[in-house]
Amino acid sequence: MRLTLYTDYSLRVLIYLASKEQGKLSNIKEIADAYQISKNHLMKVIHKLGRMKVIETIRGRNGGIRLALPPEKINIGKVVRETEDDFHLVECFQPETNRCVVSPACGLKHVLFQALQAYLDVLDQYTLKDIAGDPDILRQLFQRTPGE
Repeated sequence: MRLTLYTDYSLRVLIYLASKEQGKLSNIKEIADAYQISKNHLMKVIHKLGRMKVIETIRGRNGGIRLALPPEKINIGKVVRETEDDFHLVECFQPETNRCVVSPACGLKHVLFQALQAYLDVLDQYTLKDIAGDPDILRQLFQRTPGE
């Protein structure tokens, strides 16, 4: 299973925001600079995370973004499910476009479905607090300049 960049960036944004002091606002430029990734990509991610109600976006001159929930209330499995566009590991996971001639007799679909469920079950066991680690160490890492 491979996560899309969209989901990867979503998780990175959440980790970044978890490293901030509670209630402190961040902005897209700050996060893009910290990870050296595109602001345009992050704008889409931020919008989605806001719609998911895991981050809060505050508009205006002194606006920014921050976690809308405590890190221990943000489930990683849920975030992955909502940010991935599909979990069609193989063609036969999509009946409407499946053209595989062995689908009716093949056991691979069942095995891969079980593997996918196990993958998601593991992610469901973790929260943002679990994956974010030590905020002090993260803040130090985010302050480093590229190439250090």
